[in-house]
Amino acid sequence: MKTGVLIVNLGTPDSPATKDVRKYLTEFLMDERVIDIPAWKRTLLVKGIIAPFRSPKVAKEYKKLWLENGSPLLVHGQELVNKVQQLFNRERSSVQVELAMRYQSPSIERGLQKLQAANVQKIIIFPLFPQYASATTGSVAQKVMEVVSKWNVIPHIDFIQSYHDHPRFVEAFAFKVRGDLALYQPDHVLFSYHGIPERHLTNAQQQNLNLCHWPKCKCERKALNKPYCYRSASFKTSELIAAASGIAPGNFSTSFQSRLGKSPWIQPYTDETILQLLKKGVKNLLVVSPSFTADCLETTLEIGEEYKELFLENGGESFHFTKSLNAGDHWSRVVFQLLKNKLNNDEVPHINGAGVDLNHQPGPIAL
Repeated sequence: MKTGVLIVNLGTPDSPATKDVRKYLTEFLMDERVIDIPAWKRTLLVKGIIAPFRSPKVAKEYKKLWLENGSPLLVHGQELVNKVQQLFNRERSSVQVELAMRYQSPSIERGLQKLQAANVQKIIIFPLFPQYASATTGSVAQKVMEVVSKWNVIPHIDFIQSYHDHPRFVEAFAFKVRGDLALYQPDHVLFSYHGIPERHLTNAQQQNLNLCHWPKCKCERKALNKPYCYRSASFKTSELIAAASGIAPGNFSTSFQSRLGKSPWIQPYTDETILQLLKKGVKNLLVVSPSFTADCLETTLEIGEEYKELFLENGGESFHFTKSLNAGDHWSRVVFQLLKNKLNNDEVPHINGAGVDLNHQPGPIAL
């Protein structure tokens, strides 16, 4: 049976030109799962305020990180797809792997059309978002179903929805973190995740009782396994990567970045956490962002420049950021193995309700 794989990331403008950035921001922020307010309010906010006024500033930021052959997110994504395809080809598997972006190009519709033209009988959707959120993985799922619902013949569709506690994902990040710990010897490690509005958790709680009871969430105090609570999943990822990296419980923190607008987002906020760590005497800080599997504006510039400046200007001595997984060989093999597991209908291994045993120190991945 021929199988198609669609690896999906968030999206990127076609170029760092202001007009392309405005087009990207408009499509992104008009998604009702991203800004979940009435359509008329969202239209006024996005098309009347955010896109026109933020586009020039964001365009300048994209120009800073734009590569010779395109956007880093697109370049890393295509390289990852190529490596995963090569791994399937070596096994002579009847699998075709394509790349898509939720917003802009290459679109989800185009990626699915390629798989449809290849006459695949099954499609696996792999969003590059380890922790489930309605605004990311949920939006990808909605768009996929919107596209295939128009087909006369709909193949079997399967999703990899969350892998925030999968041992292979944890070890992929821990491998990089261990290297940076040895290199920089930080006083503290801060795990910073992209934030979401508080109301996203409140709305989700109404549908699924296996979520945290926001706003009285105690995720950071319990070894919870609530895969559809973004905040809980983020704290769990931090615990697991820290344990696999040999970081003592008191030597790492979890926070959330990139908030937009005046409404409250999930906390603690990264900028406030950095200032609190400085007050506690932290002088050498390492920041890791396991919600991003590829480096982008939020990692390279927001963390690598803005938060670094905040830390150093307020008394910090050294600030370093662990680069993301991108299209590294290690991560490519992890993606390949996760897809193979899905092809074979294997369940994600869990130990005591979590992805890895906190008392176990996993070694390098053997594939």
